[in-house]
Amino acid sequence: MSFPANNPSEGSSMYVYLAAAVAATAGLLFGFDIAVINGAIIFLQAEFHLSDVQTELATSSLLFGCIFGSSVAGWLTDRLGRRRVLMFTGLGFALSAIGAAIPQTLSQFIAARLIGGLAIGAGSVLAPLYIAEVAPAAKRGRLVSLNQMAIVTGILIAYLVNWGFSFLGSGSWRWMFATAAIPSIALFVALFFVPESPRWLVEKGRSAEALHVLSRINGSTVAAKELRSIEDTVAEETGTLRELFGPAFRRPLWIAVSLAILQQITGMNTVLFYGALIFRQHVGNQTASTAIFANVIIGLVNALATVVALWLIDRVGRRPLLMVSTLVMAFSQAGLGMAFLNPNPSAAVVLAMMLCCVAAFAVGLGPGFWVIVAEVFPTRIRGRAMSIATMCLWCASTLLTMTFLSLTKAVSPTGAFLVYAGFCLVTFALVWWIVPETKGRTLEEIEQSWLKRRTR
Repeated sequence: MSFPANNPSEGSSMYVYLAAAVAATAGLLFGFDIAVINGAIIFLQAEFHLSDVQTELATSSLLFGCIFGSSVAGWLTDRLGRRRVLMFTGLGFALSAIGAAIPQTLSQFIAARLIGGLAIGAGSVLAPLYIAEVAPAAKRGRLVSLNQMAIVTGILIAYLVNWGFSFLGSGSWRWMFATAAIPSIALFVALFFVPESPRWLVEKGRSAEALHVLSRINGSTVAAKELRSIEDTVAEETGTLRELFGPAFRRPLWIAVSLAILQQITGMNTVLFYGALIFRQHVGNQTASTAIFANVIIGLVNALATVVALWLIDRVGRRPLLMVSTLVMAFSQAGLGMAFLNPNPSAAVVLAMMLCCVAAFAVGLGPGFWVIVAEVFPTRIRGRAMSIATMCLWCASTLLTMTFLSLTKAVSPTGAFLVYAGFCLVTFALVWWIVPETKGRTLEEIEQSWLKRRTR
């Protein structure tokens, strides 16, 4: 089964949006699973009597799974297809949600979260990759950003679920995790109704199927022209990792890996993972429910700012949003550090700086990275290339999460947030220096630009 047929001479925007929305459900689960720990960790810490190191391990266990999941996702999807591997991620999300809700020991909880990490790691590669490969060039930025919108929506839902269940007492964390099982199963079922990536189909010699999908996206006239362009470009690719590390694509690989690492070590995830603990431990005498509700506000701003990004990214372009975003983040992280110079910092000031940082990230660096990394690699190795970049992202995220509480003890919260502000400035410099603008260009045009650069 598939979506209703459209006029083949015209194509259908609804067809594209529905396919992108189904894939972006993996992003929603990604956002929910990384954020649900924010509120749950308060109750986990009390129930299992966790030390700071154990708290960091419980929080970051998901991320170790993300590293492995992202490292194998590209290899699997280049062989099995985008849609089939996304189905496996849906099952992984469901198993993790149930497993994380029923453990009796910390080790059992960590094992369940590792499974969820595998699903997130794979989904974080595949969702933007799939959307980029089915989207028309003029809408690609907006549609890939739809995945980021799904991520932040998942984060907001996690915060709301956490806050709602927090009133149930010490065992409420189990319900927080179990909630994700429902959308996980929905993702698995919905993937039976979406097409395979036309570019992957061409790469596998299934051009007739690719033409059918492209016709439903762009109409038959444009589809025939686009199919020829894809076939010509794929014919020039070797599909080996040697090609990825060769002169033509070394630069996009450097851009993707650098942005992946910097997106994380600018410190955004300290708010997503530890926001409730920050309010509980450093900002007055906050109850668990009050600290968790502060994150609901953060999640709402995150979602609203991402809506702004959806509107701007195909109008303004990727580079301007990334540069403005990183500058505002630097200011916000520095302001947050200054707020903690006061032994009793103002809750309003801390929340304002967090909101400013989250909004800036959501408008630029958050969606911008996923759009660019889905655009800059050739078709035959796009999955594996995105795996490398995404694996680096999860490694950086794991490092950040595993060290935040220890870093704040070693250099104080002020020192930690000033370090993150410095990395924001480094990211601004990188974007200004080497990141190209890709707005409005087809994936084949972007690939040809790297090949032309090699011949100069």
